[in-house]
Amino acid sequence: MNAPLRRAGVVVLVLFALLFVNLNYRQVVMADAYRKNPHNARVQVDDYQHARGKIINAQGHAIADSQVTTDSLKYLRVYPYKDLYAHVVGYRPVNLTPTGLERLQDQFLNGNSDAQAAARITALITGKQPSGGNVLLTLDEATQQAAYDQLVHNRNKVAQGAIVALDPTTGAMLADVSLPTYDPGPLASHDGGAALAAFNKLDKDPLKPLQNRSFQDTYPPGSTFKVITAAAAETNNPGLTGASEITGGDSYTPPQTTTPLKNATGDVCPVQITMKQALTVSCNTAFAQLAVNQVGNDKLKSMAQAFGFESPPRIMGDDDTNYFNVVSSHTGSMQGPNGLVDPPALAQSAIGQRDVRVTPLQEAMVAATIANGGKEMQPYLVDSLQGADLLPVGGKTQPKLLRTPITGTVAADLQDMMESVVNSDDGTAVRARIDGVTVGGKTGTAANGEAAQDHGWFIGFAIKDGKPLIAIAVFLQNAGHGGSAEASRIGGEVMKAYINEKGGK
Repeated sequence: MNAPLRRAGVVVLVLFALLFVNLNYRQVVMADAYRKNPHNARVQVDDYQHARGKIINAQGHAIADSQVTTDSLKYLRVYPYKDLYAHVVGYRPVNLTPTGLERLQDQFLNGNSDAQAAARITALITGKQPSGGNVLLTLDEATQQAAYDQLVHNRNKVAQGAIVALDPTTGAMLADVSLPTYDPGPLASHDGGAALAAFNKLDKDPLKPLQNRSFQDTYPPGSTFKVITAAAAETNNPGLTGASEITGGDSYTPPQTTTPLKNATGDVCPVQITMKQALTVSCNTAFAQLAVNQVGNDKLKSMAQAFGFESPPRIMGDDDTNYFNVVSSHTGSMQGPNGLVDPPALAQSAIGQRDVRVTPLQEAMVAATIANGGKEMQPYLVDSLQGADLLPVGGKTQPKLLRTPITGTVAADLQDMMESVVNSDDGTAVRARIDGVTVGGKTGTAANGEAAQDHGWFIGFAIKDGKPLIAIAVFLQNAGHGGSAEASRIGGEVMKAYINEKGGK
């Protein structure tokens, strides 16, 4: 064989080899990605030939289900509760990417997960059409409904806000509501044009109804951050407790500035005040001086990080993918242009202003950690999985300890201080009281630019017979005057709904 023929033969062999490698790459390596691609029409049709599994709340009611239709896609995804669970459940469209739990549990709901391999084999043998598995959630119906009702009908007529409620001892999410919300039903329509039109309308809405404000955005926390400042002070100054006297006063001018920091109008803060009373009446000057004189920049930031700031508090099971788009809370910089600590910035940060930003989820986790004796649990939504035969798959979710930012002693003292905020007549969260239950909390009024109305916050917990029952964060965006008082009232009503649901236990 002459040289040109040999060269041609080698080229042909190399091309066949490349074709073989490419074929195997696409059939083996990329097969799963192609199958999951929402634009794969064959997979779409196949997925809709059998019933997709249900998403079920803690009371056993389906909040996402499948309904028989007469078109080529035999099953339509429906959401019986419409906008009540929208931001957690998400939606499963025909031609778009699913969101929320519909995306996180997509394979299990469709019956294609590894855990359902045996069921698929059985279906092949019997010829029976397989169905997807069910996802059972921790969301409590009464708590979710109360959170929704109170947020939608808040007395300050706020159009945007969020509520997150957790079980402090496990991290189980009991409620998650974001305002404004939306009905996921039209987004799951088999009419692709109608579904796209519904999505575009929501996507262009300036109030951003598709955004879950509980997880996906951060806001200045205002005085709720004083709880972290108090935790940093006690942790780094042995002997300092809520009973210790600290310096307050009507105003405080930090070093390196001539601009005084003042208390809110009407707040009574004597020059000498206990830390407990300072938290009770939300004394700005006391916590600003505490941070500048006894805590410092590094220790305040470290305490915030110990609670989870600077790292997103991922929902269990969504640790790697972050389909929920959970973002991190931040303390921001407390340094000047020279790289040194800026006392005015530190003072403002200590009361939750300046560049401090938090998610409502992080705020709920702070309250839950204090209620749980200093142990912070990872939040989760999925209680368990259930096969198409209604038998459990893989067991119940096991609670996971994330971190222990404070000792049990510090947590107990913070509990006592937060209980005073609710139970003392001069406390800022008296509207959160619940008969027969120990309630602790902290309000926050957060400045949000000169032209915008202040945000209103409440974080809190309920404890009965020494057992933490529920922790909550209520956020009212641009609530204006009385926003934190309304947030505390809402927090009390939502916690009461959960306690009543459990028979007061």
